[in-house]
Amino acid sequence: MATTSARLTLPAKLEATLIGGHPWVYRDQVPQGFSAPIGTMVEVRCGKFSAWALWDPSSALALRVYSRIAKPDVNWYRQRVSEAWQLRAGLRLQRTNAFRWIYGEGDGLPGIIVDHYAGLAVVVCDTPACDQIVDALVPLLVEVGGVSGVVRRRRGAAKEDRLERLWGAEPPATLVVEENGLRLRADLVAGQKTGLFLDHRENRATVERVSKDARVLNLFAYSGAFSLYALRGGAREVVSVDVAPGAAEDAAHNVRLNGFDESRHHFEVADVFDYLERARLAGERFDVIVCDPPSFARNNAHLDKALKAYVRVNAAGMKLAAPGALYAGASCTGRVTPHAFKQCLAESARRSQRRMQVVHESGQPVDHPELLGHPEGRYLKFVMGRLLPRA
Repeated sequence: MATTSARLTLPAKLEATLIGGHPWVYRDQVPQGFSAPIGTMVEVRCGKFSAWALWDPSSALALRVYSRIAKPDVNWYRQRVSEAWQLRAGLRLQRTNAFRWIYGEGDGLPGIIVDHYAGLAVVVCDTPACDQIVDALVPLLVEVGGVSGVVRRRRGAAKEDRLERLWGAEPPATLVVEENGLRLRADLVAGQKTGLFLDHRENRATVERVSKDARVLNLFAYSGAFSLYALRGGAREVVSVDVAPGAAEDAAHNVRLNGFDESRHHFEVADVFDYLERARLAGERFDVIVCDPPSFARNNAHLDKALKAYVRVNAAGMKLAAPGALYAGASCTGRVTPHAFKQCLAESARRSQRRMQVVHESGQPVDHPELLGHPEGRYLKFVMGRLLPRA
C-alpha cells in the first residue's frame, strides 16, 4: 500500500462537492506547484472537508478520495473488502459464482475493480497509482473470499502479457462459470471486460420471463448470454447477431453447455446495422428484441454522436418488431443519462412509426453499487417497452 504521504489544501469552491460525497478531484483543480510520487496518499483539506486521497499525476483524475477518517491501513482495506463481500452474499445463494466483487468508487476503493469467477479473483486497475494498494489487497481477497487464485488483467496489454498471476495456481484462459443456474464460458485473457459482461445479470433474467413461445432477437449478442436466458424462458427461436466470429463459437458452446436444443438458436455473424437492414427488407419480425450495443462515447466530445447512434440503431431494431412486441434497449455509455437515453428511445419509436409503453426500467445490479454523490458511477440503462402502432 502507499507508504508516502503529503498534504494539500484544495480550492474552496470544491468543498460542497467533496462534502457531498464526490470522490474525484481533477488535475486542473489542483493548485499549481504541488508534486508527489505517483501512488502517494495525500492528506487533503478543503474548508470543513478533510480526507486521504490517492495521487495520480499522470491522469486527468489527479486525486481519488479513499478515507475521510484516517490514512488507510491494512485494517481499513480489510473492512472495505469485507463489506463488498457481504453485499454480494445474496448472489452467491442464487447459483451464481461470477460477479463483480469490488466496484471501485461504489465500494470505497476508487480505481480498483475485482471480479469473481468461480473462485478466482480478477483485478483490474484504472491507474498505476493503485499498484501498491493491489499488493495490500491480494492477501485480503484470499482471507475474506477464500479464493483459489488472484490474477491481474492489464488493459491494453498484448494478449500474452494481459493476465498476471498474483497469488495461487495459474488460472485457465477459459473456464465455465454459473449465473442464475446457467453455465457460461468465460475467457479471462481475450474476453470482453474481464471475461464476461456481469452487469446485465438481472436484465437477462427479465428477458427470460417474457420469452415464452417468443421469437427473440439479440443484437450485439457477444457470447449469447441474453440468448441463453431467452432459451431457458421457452423462446421458440432465438437469433443472435454480432460481428465477431469468435462470439458465434462461444455462443454455440454456451447453448450446448446448457443442453438447449441447438435448432432453436441461430447466430448471424454480421454488422448489426447491415443485418437490421437486410432483415427489414426480408420482412423479418420478432416478439422480443434486445439491443445492447457497446459504449458509443468515451468522452463528452463524442456525446452528441453517441446519442445519434442510439437513435439510429434502436429505430432500425424497432422496425423488426411484431405488433405488441417487447423491445429492450440498453446503454452502457456513462455520459448518457437515463433521461437522455429514454429520449433517444422515444425518438427511435417515432422514426419507426411506433409508440412505446415502458413496462420495465432498471440500471445496475447489486454488485455494481452507485455511491451517492458520485453520479458518474451510474452508467447502465435498461429500458423495456411494448411497441404498438401509432395511434
